[in-house]
Amino acid sequence: MQNYADVLKDFVERHATGLTVAAVAGIGILGLRRWMAGGVCRSKARLDGKTVLITGANTGIGKETAMDMAQRGARVIMACRDIPKAYSAADEIRQKTGNNNILVKRLDLASLKSVRDLTKYVQENEKRLDILINNAGIMMCPKWVTEDGFEMQFGVNHLGHFLLTNSLLDMLKKSAPSRVVVVASVAHVTGRIHFDDINLDKNYDNLVSYRQSKLANILFARELAARLQGTGVTVYSLHPGFIRTELVRHLFPHWAWWKKMIASVLMMIVKSPWEGAQTSIYCAVEESLTNETGLYYSDCARKKPAAEALDDAAAKRLWDLSASMVGLA
Repeated sequence: MQNYADVLKDFVERHATGLTVAAVAGIGILGLRRWMAGGVCRSKARLDGKTVLITGANTGIGKETAMDMAQRGARVIMACRDIPKAYSAADEIRQKTGNNNILVKRLDLASLKSVRDLTKYVQENEKRLDILINNAGIMMCPKWVTEDGFEMQFGVNHLGHFLLTNSLLDMLKKSAPSRVVVVASVAHVTGRIHFDDINLDKNYDNLVSYRQSKLANILFARELAARLQGTGVTVYSLHPGFIRTELVRHLFPHWAWWKKMIASVLMMIVKSPWEGAQTSIYCAVEESLTNETGLYYSDCARKKPAAEALDDAAAKRLWDLSASMVGLA
C-alpha cells in the first residue's frame, strides 16, 4: 500500500502542471455545460380541460413540449409531417404521462393545402384551442421549394405557420385567455427580410434564408400581438437555445470531416431537447406572462431582440406580403 501511495505521489508531482490544466479544463467544461443548459420553467400551472396544438411534436423540443403539456393534463394535438414517428412519440407520451388524450394529425407546412386540411379538421371537431405552439421548422436546407413554389425555409418556418395561426384565430379568441407561442432563433440577429426577392431566387444562401425565416417569425409575432390587443389572445416569440436535435440534419452530409468532429464535441455541451423546450413551455404556461404580449424570450426570461425585429413598419409590410402569398384576404 505504501509503495502504491509513493508511486501515486510521484506521478502527481511529475505531472502537476498537466493535472492542474486538466482539472481547470474539466471544471470549465462543466461550468459551460451548466450555462448552456439555460433556465427551467418552474410553473406548476395545470392545463386540465384545455387543448394545446403543437407543430413538429414528434421529435426534439416539440416532443418534450408535448410531454410537458400532457403531464399538465392538457389535450394535446400533435401536428406532424412524419405520421409513423408521431404515432410512436404519442404512444411514449401516453405511457410516461398517463394522459391518453393525445391526438396525432398530419401537417406538412410545405403545403398550404395540408395546413388548410388541418385547420378545417380542428375547426369542425375541436371545441376549443387554448395554446398554439408553432414549433416545427427546417434549417439550412438546399435550395428547395414548397408545394406552392415558395423557398422552403421561408415557406415552412414562416408562411405555413402564418396561415395556420390566422386560420385558427377565431378558435383562440373563443377560448381566451389563450396563447400563441412562436419558436424563433437568435439567428434573427443577423437576418433581414429580402422584400425585393423574398424567395432568394437571385442569390440563394441557406444561412441567409434561415436567418430571414427566423426574423420573420419574430416580426410575425410582434404584428400578430398588435392586431390581437384586447382579444385575450397573447403572443410570444422565443429563442430555444442551441440544442441536440435533428434540425441540423441538412448540414452534416456536406461538412468536411474536421467540421463534423468539432460539431460532435460541441453537441456534448449544448442543450438537450428537454432543456431546449423549457422556454417554449415557459411562454405557454407561466402565469406571470398573462399581461405580456408581442415580446421575445430566451432561457425563460424576457430578452431584447435585434433592432430589425422591432421594426413595426417591416412587421406590417411582411404581414401584408405573407397574406398575399398564402391567399388570405
